Amino acid sequence: MTTGDQMTTGDQMTTGDQMTRDSGNGARDGDDVVVARPRRTAWMGGVLGVALLAVFTVVAVLLRGSDSGAIFHLSDQIAMVFVGLLLGLACASFGTPKVRADSRGIDVRNVGITRHFDWDEVLSVSFPDGASFARLELPDDEYYPLLAVQAVDRHRAVEAVRGLRRLHRRAGQD
Repeated sequence: MTTGDQMTTGDQMTTGDQMTRDSGNGARDGDDVVVARPRRTAWMGGVLGVALLAVFTVVAVLLRGSDSGAIFHLSDQIAMVFVGLLLGLACASFGTPKVRADSRGIDVRNVGITRHFDWDEVLSVSFPDGASFARLELPDDEYYPLLAVQAVDRHRAVEAVRGLRRLHRRAGQD
């Protein structure tokens, strides 16, 4: 979710919650759609990514004039900046998870992997005590993590889980 996202239930809107009305994407008109993204993890990953890139760039620049006895060339400096960029992007990627659910099912994008589950495949949506993130309980004692719904996001995580449970319950009634 981005700054300013709101919750829509009927005509009521509550600022800061995870629900939004769908404007397409295959959902039927009037369906509730739950969209959740990590807030604090995304923010921290972005800050850490920029910091890593900055540190590696400064070190690359300072290595050239070092009296350490090692000889650093331009290619070494470029490689240092490139390593900083890769590490920075890796940290920033922890802000990419997203959950989008509607009456048809739930799309879960964790870091690098996206999966779709129909509601009939999902036994429940849970957030175990002490867990860092919510998860989908699946048949055969399996589960799938929802990295977009994290405990550090507090009330946003609670609202997202409530919305997902409501959609799951409605899908079971149909």
